[in-house]
Amino acid sequence: MELSQTLTWALLAGYGFLIFGLVKKTTPDKVSAVEFFQGQSSKGQSPGLWLLVSSAAISWIFAKSIDNAASLGNSFGITGGIGYAIYYLSFVTAAIALYYIRTVGGHRSIPEFLVNRYGKVCAKLFLLAIAIRLLNEVWSNTKVFSLYFGAEGSTGYWLAAALVTAFTVYYSLIGGLRSSLLTDSAQMLLAAILLVVILVTLGPGFANNGLPTVDSETTMAGLTFCGLAAVQIFSYPFHDPVMTDRAFITSPKVMVKGFILAGIISGGFILLFSSVGLYARANGLAGSPTQSVPALFGLPMLLVFNAIMLTSAGSTLDSTFSSVAKAAARDWGNRRGVPTEGQAKLGRWWIVAIALLGNIPLFSIYMGDKVGPAIIQATTISGTMVMGLAPIFLLAFVRKAGPLSFHLAFWPGLAFGIIRVIESATGSAIFPTALSIGSGKYALDLGVNIYGLLICIVGYLLGAAISGPLRKKS
Repeated sequence: MELSQTLTWALLAGYGFLIFGLVKKTTPDKVSAVEFFQGQSSKGQSPGLWLLVSSAAISWIFAKSIDNAASLGNSFGITGGIGYAIYYLSFVTAAIALYYIRTVGGHRSIPEFLVNRYGKVCAKLFLLAIAIRLLNEVWSNTKVFSLYFGAEGSTGYWLAAALVTAFTVYYSLIGGLRSSLLTDSAQMLLAAILLVVILVTLGPGFANNGLPTVDSETTMAGLTFCGLAAVQIFSYPFHDPVMTDRAFITSPKVMVKGFILAGIISGGFILLFSSVGLYARANGLAGSPTQSVPALFGLPMLLVFNAIMLTSAGSTLDSTFSSVAKAAARDWGNRRGVPTEGQAKLGRWWIVAIALLGNIPLFSIYMGDKVGPAIIQATTISGTMVMGLAPIFLLAFVRKAGPLSFHLAFWPGLAFGIIRVIESATGSAIFPTALSIGSGKYALDLGVNIYGLLICIVGYLLGAAISGPLRKKS
C-alpha cells in the first residue's frame, strides 16, 4: 500500500477514535427517549445557544455542499461562491417562519403544525417529500468522501463507505439527536481549523496573482445562479428536517439567535471554501477542484481535504439519522407528548433502515453511464420541486387557507421539479426556452422557479378564497 493510502486510512482511524471517545465521554450507554429525540441533557436541560449554533452550522456544511461550492467557484468565479452562500440565508427564512409557528400557533413540531393547519393527509405528503430528501443526503455525502479512498467502485471506495456509515449508525443508535449535537460541536471546530489551514495555504497564490479573471458572459451566468438561490431560500429550508428539527429543541428566542448565527457562520464557511474553486480556475486545473487543488500541493493538503470531507459528511449523516428516527417514530403518527422508549426503539430500527436504503444509489455505477445518473437524478428532490412549500409556511397566517390551499401550492411545484429532473436526465426540452431569465445554464431554472413560485402563491391564495365561503356554508 502506498504511503498516501496508508495515511488516508490512518486519518480515518483517527477520526473514528476522536468521535468514539467524545461519544463515550459525553453520552451514557442508555439515554432516555427525551434525550434521544429532543437532544436534552441527562438533567433535562435543553441545548444551549452555542451548541445549537455549532450543530446547525456544521449540519448544513455537507460534504456535497463543500464540493459544490468549490465547483461553482471554478465555473463562475466569485459569483459562484456568493450564489451558493446565498442558500444559507435559508436559516433566516426558517427562523422567522418557525418562530411564528411556535409562538403564535403554539406548535411543537412542523408535522403538528401541518396537521392542525392543513390536515393529516397534507402532513403525510410533506413527510414523504422530506423522506426523499433524507435518502438523498445519505448516498450523496457517502459518495463524496469515499472517493478519497479510491476510484468509484474500487475496494477502498466501498470499504470507506461501509465503515463510515456503520460507525455513524453505531453512535447514532446510542444517543440519537443528543449524540448528534455533541459530536457536531467537535466536528464544527475541526472543520474551522482545517478551513484556516486551507486558506493559509492558498493565500500566497491569491496575494501574488489576485482572483481569476472572469468574462462578462460567465459573470452574468453566475449572477443568474445567485438569483436562483435568492428565490429558492423561501422554500428550501422547510424540506430539510436536519435544520428544522433543531428549531424546536430550545426556546423560540434562542432558536432565532442560533439560526441567524448558524447561517452567518455556515454561509461564510461556504463562501471562503469556494476559494478552492477560484484557485483551480486561476491555475487552469482540470477535474474536480477538491481533488485537483490538494493534488497540486501534495500529500499533506490531500489529508487536510480528506479530513474536512470526513467531518462534514459525518456531521450530516448523524443528523440525517436522528431526523429519520424522529420522522418515522413520532412525526408520521403525529405523536405528541413526552417521547416513549417504544418510540425510541422504533426510531433506532429506522436508523438502520435508512443507512441501508440510502446507500443503494451508490450501486448505480454498475448500471451503465446513462442509467446510473438517471436513477440518482430521479431520487434527488431539488429546490425546484419544493417551491410550493414557500406559501404553505410563509402565508400560513392567511386564516381561510386550508387543505385546498396546500394542494394548489404543493402539487404545481412538485410537477415543475419533476419535469426539470426529466429534462436533465434525458436531455429533452419540455419547458420552452422563452421562460428563461438571465443567462447561462441556470437561466431556465431561474425562470421556472420565479414563474412557478408565482403560480404556487396564486394557487394557495385561490384555495383560501374558495375555502372561505365553503366553510361559512358548512
